[in-house]
Amino acid sequence: MLWFNVNMSASLVRATVRAVNKRKILPTRAALTLTPSAVSKIRTLLRDKPEYIGLKVGVRTRGCNGLTYTLEYTKEKEKSDEEVLQDGVRVFIEKKAQLTLLGTEMDFVESKLSSEFVFNNPNIKGTCGCGESFSI
Repeated sequence: MLWFNVNMSASLVRATVRAVNKRKILPTRAALTLTPSAVSKIRTLLRDKPEYIGLKVGVRTRGCNGLTYTLEYTKEKEKSDEEVLQDGVRVFIEKKAQLTLLGTEMDFVESKLSSEFVFNNPNIKGTCGCGESFSI
């Protein structure tokens, strides 16, 4: 037990110190992680565009389920952007998108018919049939 006098007055304040055993420390989740395929594609996209420093990910209200992702080239980091630096590639997350993207994996997938960035987001509660929009 720890006792101390507050402001040298007659009242005493009691504080107890306890050691916490077997407490699990929860790892912090990265705002966004990139797969090797996504890193490679971003590097390729930026190779011929030296005026841009990375890609910016955002969310916009759109589609039948509420939100959709946006991807843009960016020349600078805005004050409120969160920066993800992985394997030499920089991705910036707009403030509005930061909580919706927490823990998300960004992948790049190619098939015979299409090629696209895919966001594997554990926070999504629902998507539309075409996969264009989502809700949190």
